[in-house]
Order: sequence, then C-alpha cells, then structure tokens
Amino acid sequence: MELSKKINEDIKQAMLARDKKKLEALRAIKASLLLAKTGKDVSGGEIPNEVEIKLLQKLVKQRKESAEVYISQNRKDLADVELYQLSIIEKYLPEQMSREEIFEIVNKIISETGASTIKDMGKVMGIASKQLAGKADNKTISNIVKQILTKN
Repeated sequence: MELSKKINEDIKQAMLARDKKKLEALRAIKASLLLAKTGKDVSGGEIPNEVEIKLLQKLVKQRKESAEVYISQNRKDLADVELYQLSIIEKYLPEQMSREEIFEIVNKIISETGASTIKDMGKVMGIASKQLAGKADNKTISNIVKQILTKN
C-alpha cells in the first residue's frame, strides 16, 4: 500500500509543477494499481508488495515493447513518450541487479539443484524468478540460464 501513497503524493507534485508528461506516467501506474486492487491476488484492499513489483515490471515491459515498435516504424516522437514514461515507472522498482550478480545467483541455483542440461531450465527458472523477483527481469534471467546450461 506504500506505493499507492507515494504515487498519489507524486501526482500532486506533478500537478503543482504542471508536468503533464510525468503526470501521464504516474496516472498509468495509479490506474494499474486500482485495477490490481480488484484482482484475485488482493485480499482486504491491500496490494502485496510482490504484486506491486510485478505490476510495475509489466508496465515497464509494455513501455519497452511499445518504444521498440515505434522506433521500427520511424515514430521517434511516440517512442520518446514511451521511453520517458518507462524512466518514471522504473524509479518505483527496486534497484535492478547487474548481469554479473544475476550470473552468480543463477550459478548457485544450478549447483544446488544439480541442473546440468537445458532440460532442467524450467526447474532453475522457477527458483531464480522467485529469488530475483523485482531485482531482474525474467528475460535476462532466462538468457543467463540458457547460456550457463548450454555450456555444461
């Protein structure tokens, strides 16, 4: 619930500063939070921290994908809007881990589970995505797991 209070406060600040671009990004987060409150993952109106993080990651992923599409369509103006919103949304996520840190954790998980081939990827990904939730995106984790398991 802390996130929605922070977003509401930041919306007020953006309104006072008349920052329309930032306000648009913050309202997108608020709208997603309001939708999440009515979802199955929420009980008693409180949104668990994990759900908030997943929601923010989903918004970041959507903005990245939209920006890529706009860039491929030579619409830099629209891509810039998406990238700006992306930068605002990312500020509310926990700090992302570096590739090297993810690599270390994935190696540890692989040695603990005894995974040796690409067939064990599902087992490793299940544990890794729970441990690294909010700290790294699943696409990066998946690429690192594939890289390590194909070397073995």
